[in-house]
Amino acid sequence: MDELERSLTELAHRLEPEVQSRLKGFLGGFLRAYLPQTWVFRTDTATASLTVDDAGHATVSPSALPNPDVTVEMPFDRLRAAIATRSPTPELPKSASVTTHTAKGKAAFGYLRGRIGL
Repeated sequence: MDELERSLTELAHRLEPEVQSRLKGFLGGFLRAYLPQTWVFRTDTATASLTVDDAGHATVSPSALPNPDVTVEMPFDRLRAAIATRSPTPELPKSASVTTHTAKGKAAFGYLRGRIGL
């Protein structure tokens, strides 16, 4: 497992209980409409994907999965720091780009941006 996969796996372990708990609440049906989600992360060192299924289970794949909802491209050090601190900046750094491929991906990125430090 490379460093990107390791960082995304740590993120998945933090996000999964939060998503699963929200799926049980009053707004769970609303949230479920945005799942499943697949995000591809491309860095200067590797590419990996993070998927959250409709039950809230988060998994990491060691490659770019087809048909992602969001693609995040940024230097690995910046991504690792963002995931570790979960401290978003008001704007993405110039060295980063986010492409939302679906409407549900755009909505999810807007909601999750701060939770993953972007």
